[in-house]
Amino acid sequence: MNRLQKEDWELQHLHRAACKSAKSHGRSHEERPDDWRTRFERDRDRIIHCSAFRRLMYKTQVFINHVGDNLRTRMTHSLEVHQVSRSLASALGLNEPLCEAIALAHDLGHPPYGHSGEVALDKCMKEYGGFDHNQQSLRVVNTLERRSPEYRGLNLTVEVQSCLRKHEKAADPVTGEMLRFPLLEAQLVDLADSTAYHYHDVDDGIREGILDPEQMAKDLELWDLAVGAAAERHPDMVRNHMFWQRVANELLGITIADVREESVRRLTEHAPENARAAQSASQRLIGHSSKFKSMVADLHSYLYEHMYFREEINWHVRRSTDLLVHLYEHLDVNPTAVPERFSETADTPQRAACDFLAGMTDRYVDKFARECGVLPSY
Repeated sequence: MNRLQKEDWELQHLHRAACKSAKSHGRSHEERPDDWRTRFERDRDRIIHCSAFRRLMYKTQVFINHVGDNLRTRMTHSLEVHQVSRSLASALGLNEPLCEAIALAHDLGHPPYGHSGEVALDKCMKEYGGFDHNQQSLRVVNTLERRSPEYRGLNLTVEVQSCLRKHEKAADPVTGEMLRFPLLEAQLVDLADSTAYHYHDVDDGIREGILDPEQMAKDLELWDLAVGAAAERHPDMVRNHMFWQRVANELLGITIADVREESVRRLTEHAPENARAAQSASQRLIGHSSKFKSMVADLHSYLYEHMYFREEINWHVRRSTDLLVHLYEHLDVNPTAVPERFSETADTPQRAACDFLAGMTDRYVDKFARECGVLPSY
């Protein structure tokens, strides 16, 4: 199908409240539409081909990037969010290419060393506007990436940009009126994000011997449900690594199923006529059932207590973020060490240094620090 046929298919087959490509509010710098791709497909492709996306391959998710080749990175996390998003969008009749674009771009602004790196940069930038990876993702796609001499950034659609503003109220792009919630596709990717990282963090934690899956079955109702589902499907299977991998897969499937079923219920109950009506509903229309939401919250707390704060992980994280802070301090007093292109788009030398550091991979921080003669404290 060409673009016009795809746009017509969306109007005919997607949910009434889905965001339609043909009704996009366009781009900041208007371009001739592609003959074959919808606007959101074009956005997705620009994100995949940008340098910030490629660098996610060597950025930490939970375990510092060099610790193990089988562990998730920021890129594999983004791809898993992409997969969960597509599954849910297809089941709910929402716009898949829009969900793909949001999922692939949602962590482009993450600095090296995961959330610990974000906290470190935020402290460094406290007097200069702080640092937030969601805001940085927008900065990456709107300012720091270059694909055309005619404009800065990737020139993504208004809709994709609005969906990257997580934890902020959405505004109507025409009237400026504040709406209660983001587009349904943004709500979906937000849940796909937490679903993906809970699944893969459990999988990685068990693989590395940090989490005890038998103890988890005693402590967590949600994990116990997944164990029961795996045992029912594979009744003769020994409880070895393969079994626990199957349990993790059941956890993912159960979670996706709950989002699908609860979201269908809410969409049926509220019956929004269009995307804007869905954004003005009395509650988010994509979500978990109340019982399942409570179980997910218990799992989230459990991972913080038994994995994210474990010394086996945090020793590497502390050393790495300490090096990142020392490197910021070095650049603060040696601003000429920051490539000139970052100064062209920053309002202060500190923001230029922050943009430079935030874009680095874990391994490039080590390389650049050695070149600068900067060492960690320990």
